[in-house]
Amino acid sequence: MPTIIGHHNITKDSKHWLSSPKRKELFGSLGITNIRTFVDPQNPKQVALMMDVPDMDALAAMMQSQAAADAMAFDGVVPESLVILVEAKG
Repeated sequence: MPTIIGHHNITKDSKHWLSSPKRKELFGSLGITNIRTFVDPQNPKQVALMMDVPDMDALAAMMQSQAAADAMAFDGVVPESLVILVEAKG
């Protein structure tokens, strides 16, 4: 199961982003586990998630959905800033 990191900017404060239930609602439905959150201490408008993803295709499809757009809007995510990195197995 790949581990991914998604980092992006937010427009709302980091306390709102950290306390949002949307992450668990959205990603939990895909069986994504071990979701961890990160905030840049020098710039709290830059945040990241790390999580274990059982189906990358399902994640990619979900990220194009209206539900994902709504969750990102609620959380204050700047969609065009989103970068997803996949753990490299070497």
